[in-house]
Amino acid sequence: MEYLIRTTIIGLFFGTFGTTLGGIIGVCLKTTSKKFLSFILSLASGLMLSVVCFDLVPEALEIGKLSTVILGILLGVITMIACDILVQKKFNTEQYIGKNNNLLKTGIIVSIGLALHNFPEGLAIGSGFGASIKLGYSLAIAILLHDIPEGISMAVPMKNGGMKTYKVIIYVILSGITTGIGAFFGAIVGTSTKEVISICLAFAAGAMLYIGTGELIPESNKLYQGKLSSIGNVIGFILGILAVI
Repeated sequence: MEYLIRTTIIGLFFGTFGTTLGGIIGVCLKTTSKKFLSFILSLASGLMLSVVCFDLVPEALEIGKLSTVILGILLGVITMIACDILVQKKFNTEQYIGKNNNLLKTGIIVSIGLALHNFPEGLAIGSGFGASIKLGYSLAIAILLHDIPEGISMAVPMKNGGMKTYKVIIYVILSGITTGIGAFFGAIVGTSTKEVISICLAFAAGAMLYIGTGELIPESNKLYQGKLSSIGNVIGFILGILAVI
């Protein structure tokens, strides 16, 4: 029991600290330049697509079957489409008339997607500690670092979409809590149920794939159609590669 509690707390701390730090940076940024917002969104999309291509999918394929991975990806995409529809209905209200509803919706969708994405990251931390303490902490630190730009990517559009600062921070924190939940279950299942971990990783990959291509890139191009958004994508993609090395 002590091991479970300790692993859960570690996963919770590293998962929420990175996203919360990124969220604070996002709400403290004074600029509302469309160029800057476009760059941040495209940077986040490049980062997410890189993590999908070089981390989540390869890891899922290594420990699970191809059919399991494809099923997980499809479930992730379908779930995010459903979330997209629900969020669009919920936040298309008079409270946000005159605000940038698309930015707000994008921020909410990103926060939901990252909450789903953080769960298998927590599974990885929990399973990592099951293998060795060194591996567990290495995974936790790596996850903390790449959660910072993710926190920025959800806070900036929500703030500029008209959401109050304290609500933005709440959403950011909530998206990181699932890492602790994942760490708890990861500590329980360890490496004995690889198929479960595989489908969770693939599910997160599908969710992030939809967010990057269906939300972040289109919204980035709406804000600014210059080359800066493409540069942001490339930089984010490279940062994603460095994060998984």
